[in-house]
Amino acid sequence: MRRMTIGAVLVVVAGCATSGPATQAQPPSATMAPAATGGTGTPTGDETPAVSQKPTPATTRVACHGTLLITHPDGFPEVRGVSRDAEVWGLLFAPVPFKRGKEVKIVWRMTGEGPLKVTAALPDGTRAKPTFGPEQHTGSNWQRPGEEWGTGFVFPKAGCYRVDLTRTRGSGHLWLPVK
Repeated sequence: MRRMTIGAVLVVVAGCATSGPATQAQPPSATMAPAATGGTGTPTGDETPAVSQKPTPATTRVACHGTLLITHPDGFPEVRGVSRDAEVWGLLFAPVPFKRGKEVKIVWRMTGEGPLKVTAALPDGTRAKPTFGPEQHTGSNWQRPGEEWGTGFVFPKAGCYRVDLTRTRGSGHLWLPVK
């Protein structure tokens, strides 16, 4: 019985270590995230329960003003920005729409050259308050093109915020909903 319990724990730990959007490198229409499904409970030769891996598709929908929001069943949502000369991605550490007045961490990946500048504002001029960053990350397992930075924002009121990202070479934008 103890061997079965240890085996089950190892299966759960292995599943946690391999799931999430960090392993995704395909375009949004082809993004698939691995999801562990429950085993049969029948011991295999080594008394470890069998577990099958089935791909679980990500859901893509449009957030504000055409911004693609990609939701992974076992990870954080992503957004893809619009640009003529760069590729822009955001990894959102809060459910969308964001809650106004609450800090939200967002990790960005953007191609181009130079340091990153990020601003967010409503069409009426109301600006989101940056709480930290952009802080460049030196290592990551989130697989999208470009260099990576972390930011924090507090969005003071509800609406669709335009987020502008600029580098020395490269710029882009996207829209984020706040309730």
